[in-house]
Amino acid sequence: MPVLERLTADDLRDLVRGYAEILAVHREAINRLNVYPVPDGDTGTNMSLTMASVVTEVEGAEPGMASVCQAISHGSLMGARGNSGVILSQILRGLCEVFREVDDLEPPTVAAALDRAATAAYGAVMKPVEGTILTVVRAVADGVADAVADGADLVGALEAGRRRGSDALARTPELLPVLAEAGVVDSGGTGLMLLVDVALHLADGRPLPEPATGEVSAEFSAAFAAALSDDTHHGHGGPADLRYEVMYFLEAPDEAIPGFKDVWATLGDSIVVVGGDGLWNCHVHTDDIGAAIEAAVDIGRPRSIRVTDLFEEVEEERWVREAAPEPAEPATVHEPVPCAVVAVAVGEGVRRIFYSLGVQGIVTGGQTMNPSTAQLLEAVEAAPADEVLILPNNKNIIPVAEQVDAMTAKTVRVVPTRGIAEAFAALLSYDPGSPVAANFDAMRAACEHVVAGEVTRAVRDSSCERGPIREGDWLGIAREGILAVDAELGDAATQLLHELIGPEHEIVTVIEGEGATAALTRHIEVWVHDNRSGCEVEVHHGGQPLYPYLFGIE
Repeated sequence: MPVLERLTADDLRDLVRGYAEILAVHREAINRLNVYPVPDGDTGTNMSLTMASVVTEVEGAEPGMASVCQAISHGSLMGARGNSGVILSQILRGLCEVFREVDDLEPPTVAAALDRAATAAYGAVMKPVEGTILTVVRAVADGVADAVADGADLVGALEAGRRRGSDALARTPELLPVLAEAGVVDSGGTGLMLLVDVALHLADGRPLPEPATGEVSAEFSAAFAAALSDDTHHGHGGPADLRYEVMYFLEAPDEAIPGFKDVWATLGDSIVVVGGDGLWNCHVHTDDIGAAIEAAVDIGRPRSIRVTDLFEEVEEERWVREAAPEPAEPATVHEPVPCAVVAVAVGEGVRRIFYSLGVQGIVTGGQTMNPSTAQLLEAVEAAPADEVLILPNNKNIIPVAEQVDAMTAKTVRVVPTRGIAEAFAALLSYDPGSPVAANFDAMRAACEHVVAGEVTRAVRDSSCERGPIREGDWLGIAREGILAVDAELGDAATQLLHELIGPEHEIVTVIEGEGATAALTRHIEVWVHDNRSGCEVEVHHGGQPLYPYLFGIE
């Protein structure tokens, strides 16, 4: 193919499509640069989903550089996922601020745009730290600028930017001890370098890189766990001192944003606020969800609020691959009732049990692939009642569900269930013939008595307060954290139950997921009989992915 001397608007469209495609291919390799041991998504997934939204916007854009740039800017702002996605969106918006003023992208324009992108990325983070995607984007920009100053053509400038960016990426462990201890380079910077690779592929046809196949070598330590709480290390998720990630779009005057950032600075860290012209994408890690949202209400209108529990952030891999939760879809047509229930769930068995307990609509969702407010609203509107209860079944989804009542003429209440076991208990108190207020009180009281636990598998080496964790170990997790680690699934499950079941408890509900077996379930039942003789065991097949066993203890 001929070597390009400039890029047109159509080339920019191809660049966006190509970058989205290669991020999807490299997503799991980038995710493996994250070091918390449970199967999660994080940087690769967030960057990939952000670019998928950009592609959707670009496909509908009118011809011409200005229209394509507007689509990239809007799509990246509205579709940004997680801290890494928000910073990527700011990089793209910085590029487009310069690109939209010209018809073709020649080397000096590319250099100016990359400089603007790097400045925008640093400006998006309240406390920039080197050793992240920020370092890499600045290095790429400087490399291109120096080459252009020496008279380089487009390919030469991009090659110089790639060399400088690759060197900076390789040095990120020297700048962030957390990376050196984990034996990895920065995940966000790794994802960003793929953008340069795609640009070179378009410019002179060079092959695109294949995903890395090496495993991450990681050893958690007390110092490493503390480092994870640093507010600027966006690309390596895991438990930190600040428990919640809060994100939303904020409609507010531009002049009010500096004061808003000052308020947020007192509430948490990892603060990113990007946007302009009255619309802002906001991200913070905090322990005070309410105050983080109230700060927005004081100056404007927050919407599309998403809250993630950073300690419990475990992403179902199946949905990561599919890049979206399933739509709301009732299994049958239900007769009208005074008060209906909409529940969030995954797993064929869980769905079947929910329907048998009277649920009228189910939205598929889980730990970090949380359903949107729009999906919950759709299910509420489809429910055969004027009063509707929502069972979010995950702490992260509760604040999103609470937005639905203001969006519908129906009366909506959210029973704050944090898991499937709590939902089962709540539904035993549900009466479709009673008004929503009475059902809410009864169901909330029922779910508050449940102690929940879950067992999943470590996807990489790590450590915790219970000792070292090896890839493939089974982890028993409760709201307090990791309470059991064992190479055998059955032993991890019983160790977790040993920690959770007290003398006051009478019933242990076991929900079998993928990976559970009749023999293992029997092993759990016998352990409870022998060690907690006052408890009865109820077993249900849930079919949920990644969690062979969920427990509810009452």
